[in-house]
Amino acid sequence: PTHAIAAAIREAMECKRTGEKKVILMAMCGHGHFDLASYEKYLRGDMVDLSHSDEKLQEALAAVPKI
Repeated sequence: PTHAIAAAIREAMECKRTGEKKVILMAMCGHGHFDLASYEKYLRGDMVDLSHSDEKLQEALAAVPKI
C-alpha cells in the first residue's frame, strides 16, 4: 500500500499548491494472507456469485450517511 499512500500525498500536495478542493480516496489493503484462500477458490471455479438485487442495493445505500 505504500505506493497508494505516496500517490495520495502527491495528489494532496498538488491540491494544496493549486488551491483545488478535492476528496482523495485511498484504499489500504492488508498483507494478502486472507486473500489467498479466496484466490484458490476462484481458480478452482468454486466462487459463489453473491450479487444483490437493485432493491437490496438501494436499501443498503439508504442507510449510508450523507456527508
